[in-house]
Amino acid sequence: MAPNLAKALARIDAAHSEDPTKVDIDGESTPYELIYAKKMTKFLELHTPNPDALLATAARAQHFRRWEVPRDTYPKTKAGYFAWRTFLKKRQADQVQQLCLECEYSEAEADRVAALIAKEDLKKGEGKGDADAQIIEDVACLVFLDDQFDEFEKVWMQL
Repeated sequence: MAPNLAKALARIDAAHSEDPTKVDIDGESTPYELIYAKKMTKFLELHTPNPDALLATAARAQHFRRWEVPRDTYPKTKAGYFAWRTFLKKRQADQVQQLCLECEYSEAEADRVAALIAKEDLKKGEGKGDADAQIIEDVACLVFLDDQFDEFEKVWMQL
């Protein structure tokens, strides 16, 4: 049975639509995580034309329900930041794995999407890692540059 990508993306987008953080896009208030998810898909397709369903699912679900665990629930330290990120990756991976199973993904396919979201085998240094996990990381970096770099630069320059 093939994964139902359209159903999975619709369910992911429905979850992202619940994000209470809104941004103004052409005069319309839009949930931030929905915009982020669609940018992940856009930049994935620019980076890797015709990605397979598992990579496309993982990219779209990169920040799945992220707003439910705000950054300020962890200490404002480097260790706190990494603990928050580690918790989120595992939580998001588990939630999306279940969503995939509900969208006709096989257990192996759902496990693969979860591993990509958790970036379980991301390349470190000169070592070899999971090429698809690296693609997700690269695409997230492109979205950061497109979406958040200007604000980051302003704050950084004030330090």
